[in-house]
Amino acid sequence: MQYKEYGTDSKDAIILLHGGGLSWWNYRDEAELLKDRFHVILPILDGHGGCDRHFTSIEDNAAEIIDFIGRRFKGSVLLIGGLSLGGQILLEMLSQRKDICRYALVESANVMPSSLTGALLGPSLSLSYNLISNPSFAKAQFANLRIREELFNDYFRDTRRIEKSDLISFMKRSSFYSLKPSLKENRAKVHIYAGAKDNLNIIRSAKAINALLPSSTLTFLPDMYHGQFSLNYPEKYVSEILKIIEKD
Repeated sequence: MQYKEYGTDSKDAIILLHGGGLSWWNYRDEAELLKDRFHVILPILDGHGGCDRHFTSIEDNAAEIIDFIGRRFKGSVLLIGGLSLGGQILLEMLSQRKDICRYALVESANVMPSSLTGALLGPSLSLSYNLISNPSFAKAQFANLRIREELFNDYFRDTRRIEKSDLISFMKRSSFYSLKPSLKENRAKVHIYAGAKDNLNIIRSAKAINALLPSSTLTFLPDMYHGQFSLNYPEKYVSEILKIIEKD
């Protein structure tokens, strides 16, 4: 796994895990805002633009990052955040290692597995894959995601770098992911976020995570769609991180 790093090793570490189909630039602005106070690490998830290996599973990605934290930070970091697929990987990390971080920010992570969605993804993605390199199609897809315009060049560059097999793999794995019972044993202070205009499965997922973790906090973000918190409002996202840390 490849990593982009900001700040120095002497500071408390924050790891931010990008959404599926995106890459490290999902959190680039947050890293720039945080780098003077923290050591910020932005992994490039397997199977994504700029990565060094194919995507296998959410569990494998979680284990890779846990191993990285073990080697670099003696097994624990201050905070981990994750959006969508990154949020699922974060939940899996919390399930695999109860003391992996002190704080966790889970944004718009789906934990409502759908076998029908998973079954349909392969054929539909195979048919549409070649359109990814078409600028008009990419702009339409980008507009549908409601991501701020200045991120389009990053989005277009890195979606074209995703191999078809990887795209199908991480999309299918994401559609099948469900909460592990061991998540209840984690020691992190977990904060859950979803856009108030997110889809129903994400809304239900946020409530399910909160129900499994009674000490967690749940926030529905007014007027926001999927992923807009970290992608479109980096200053607000950073403000939330600082508020959580400084509260203790």
